[in-house]
Amino acid sequence: MAGDEERAAEFSSYATTSLEEAHDAIAAHYYDLRLEVAGPAARFATRLDVVELGALTVGDVRFGTEMRMSFGEPGVYHVAVPFSGCFSIQEGGGRVEVSTPGRALVFDPGRDIRVDTWSADCQALTVKIDKVAVLRQLEVLLGRSVSRPPRFGPYLDVSRGPGLSWMRLAMWNLLERDVAHGLLSRPMIRGRLEQTLLEGMLLATDHTFREALEAPPPPMRPASVKRVMDAVQELPAEPYDANRLAAIGQVGLRTLQEAFRRHVGMSPMAYVHEVRLQRVHRQLRAAAPGTTTVTDVAHAWGFVHLGRFARRYRERFGESPSQTLRSV
Repeated sequence: MAGDEERAAEFSSYATTSLEEAHDAIAAHYYDLRLEVAGPAARFATRLDVVELGALTVGDVRFGTEMRMSFGEPGVYHVAVPFSGCFSIQEGGGRVEVSTPGRALVFDPGRDIRVDTWSADCQALTVKIDKVAVLRQLEVLLGRSVSRPPRFGPYLDVSRGPGLSWMRLAMWNLLERDVAHGLLSRPMIRGRLEQTLLEGMLLATDHTFREALEAPPPPMRPASVKRVMDAVQELPAEPYDANRLAAIGQVGLRTLQEAFRRHVGMSPMAYVHEVRLQRVHRQLRAAAPGTTTVTDVAHAWGFVHLGRFARRYRERFGESPSQTLRSV
């Protein structure tokens, strides 16, 4: 199947004075939402520029008047910072957080978001980021499996240091919309920028795995473990069993199992199931409505016992596979 790495970046631009058209444009790239004009309606004029980078959607939005909005979208993070003006965010029943130029807000739309104050002069950089992609990149940086996505602190300082670098890199992608046949037209470059923004977010923000990322790197994994992990990542749907994995690792079964427990934190077969679950989750989230079923996707990635698969999937992602597919 064609992966995200095979696609170039996709640009879109919208300009409208229709509230309905503004809603549809935002919903097409971000979330379905309630959008309400709170200031003078005659000044309402939405401008939205968007670039799709696989796991990230980077946009520049302004409305021309005061606004209110609310939305919820499980499975993503969101980073937003105004170039001018300000806005406020409230997650669920939490405290109201205010973003101004130089101070981005990082939030989780899965917990219901309300924006009660969007100033008339507000123009904002707004970045939607897939949670599974963040989790996968975190695991690469840590060199081990992680059972739950990170929780982020509410603010990111984009006035200096890594936060400023991250914001400027995100903005550069938007500037490329006016460059015919530019670098972002090449899928390889698009993929590398996507990965850099994912890594940069984890290195620039405060979150529940920050201390682990800043800790000294773990000892180098044995060659046997790396051989098995590389094989499973390349062909996760293969009919592996413990003996076959030991043969790939070129060591005895007990030696491989002990090495995986020490350096990966799980058994070799548990690692196989983890990689497969991640691939299923990614495909279900990317599926167009009506184009596939949970059974087809599970079988494609090597799951034979659907009941056992569904239980593992719920334990891993906090929802059933069918719920993930319906949320697309």
